Amino acid sequence: MPQITIEYMIMVPMLILQIFLFPLTAGLLMSSWVDSRQTLALEETASHLGSSIQQVYSALNHDSISTGTVRSSLPISPFIEGYAYTGNASLRAAETNSSQFLDITLAFMGGSIDATTSVTLGSNVNWDADSEFMSNSTNANLVAEKLVNGTISLRFEGD
Repeated sequence: MPQITIEYMIMVPMLILQIFLFPLTAGLLMSSWVDSRQTLALEETASHLGSSIQQVYSALNHDSISTGTVRSSLPISPFIEGYAYTGNASLRAAETNSSQFLDITLAFMGGSIDATTSVTLGSNVNWDADSEFMSNSTNANLVAEKLVNGTISLRFEGD
């Protein structure tokens, strides 16, 4: 009989520990996995958005286009896993050449997850710093305008 008592003394605390430890560990792992998955989806969307901006810029930067305005609907999902997101961008100059980088940051509305991507553009670009992208806007657009002097002004548009 003493062996059974010793086994119970060892096993009962272990079982009680497992009752609390396994659900807690599973919850922490799932939370981390969900955050990683959402971050990856937001990074992919930021990359698509940057690619769209770069394509519109390249098209307007061609010598055959003297002036004009392009309003492009953005080919990205309005929601990621049921969450709307916002986007901001800022222009910074490159240190080594005359290029400029457009840093695009997307963030979930009301959340702490964000993603940033950078797009290389030429020296003749201006970005409207006051423009903000809203993913759930009914008419979220990218507006690009080529001026007579060759400058290309870019901004997000939507309501």
